[in-house]
Amino acid sequence: MSDHSNDSFDELMRRAMHEEADRVEPTDSLPEIQARARAQRRTTSRRPWVLTAGAAVVGTAAVIGAFTVLDNNTNTAGDSGVAAGPSTSASASALPSSTTPQASTEPSQAPTEPPTAQATSVPKDRRGTPEPMVKGTLVPVYWLGDKTAITPTPGATTKATPKVRLYRTWAKVSGRPAVEAVRIMTSKQSGDPDYYSLWRGAEVNTVTRSDGTVTVDFKRLPTAKLDPETADVAAQQLIYTVQGALDDSSQQVRITQGGEAGARLFGQVDTSTPLSRAQAANVQALVWITSPAQGQLTKSMVTVEGTAAAYEATVNYEAMNLKTREVRKGYTNTKEGQKFTPFTFNLKLTPGPWQIEAFLISPADGSTTDVDSKTIEVR
Repeated sequence: MSDHSNDSFDELMRRAMHEEADRVEPTDSLPEIQARARAQRRTTSRRPWVLTAGAAVVGTAAVIGAFTVLDNNTNTAGDSGVAAGPSTSASASALPSSTTPQASTEPSQAPTEPPTAQATSVPKDRRGTPEPMVKGTLVPVYWLGDKTAITPTPGATTKATPKVRLYRTWAKVSGRPAVEAVRIMTSKQSGDPDYYSLWRGAEVNTVTRSDGTVTVDFKRLPTAKLDPETADVAAQQLIYTVQGALDDSSQQVRITQGGEAGARLFGQVDTSTPLSRAQAANVQALVWITSPAQGQLTKSMVTVEGTAAAYEATVNYEAMNLKTREVRKGYTNTKEGQKFTPFTFNLKLTPGPWQIEAFLISPADGSTTDVDSKTIEVR
């Protein structure tokens, strides 16, 4: 056998090996290559030992190619039986049919870009314990309102500086109470046109409790940019609502988006650490009417109830018939001054639409401040 003949045959075998390896598919081609190798051995009578060895080399190349593709792209826990790494001494006949690589239904462990759903999901070890389900339970929902002097008393030269404050309403919910309360706060309109929310557009995911902290995870946080004072009160709107729904004001509230903390809420509030509840006197409305409700139909004798933290325990009120312009004025007292305590007063009103206001009088300049109002219909 001459060297030239060997070189020609070896070149033929190398080409065959490359052609077969290039056609390898990790899931289907290996049995086909094995079948071709066996057929080649059966139909070839010239140089049998050389051709048999060549077919074995082709089979080995196919196996190595299949292992290499699996190891680089689709190696999973379910593939460990066939993707443990290639052996350079293996042959096609040494691989039983039961171990032929198949397409895996497991997710790839190769370093690929994670899907969006995985990137935004809350990590399991940070979810904590969900709140229990309820049915038809009343929960508080807090809103924002502007503390503004709208009716200066005669002789007053200035108005109080507008300031955002929290106002509480109640809602009946079924499901997880804090989640439902936050969903109302972020997606619904308050029944009172004077109240609003800067969380519109946000989308709550879960509310969980773990290690003394409540975590409120959002699919999407609000994108509004606010001044520092308004941003702080808007953050407290969430904290007060969640703590009120859970009936626990002691636990801090962590705000996350897709399980990740640290976003600048409203462009101002650092959420990298849990947030605490602010003192009520700093963020809560100093006067609000709790009854009657906005738009309520009532009889002529109306009992007005509310809560206030009033200077010298004095709350002033004014009621006006929006059709006839009749006016009723007066004042009442809370149980304690400078503390959030209840107040009440009675009005005898004629039929028609009435607007009732409760407010404070500034001791500094006599201006009207901290107004809350309700419009009702007297029949």
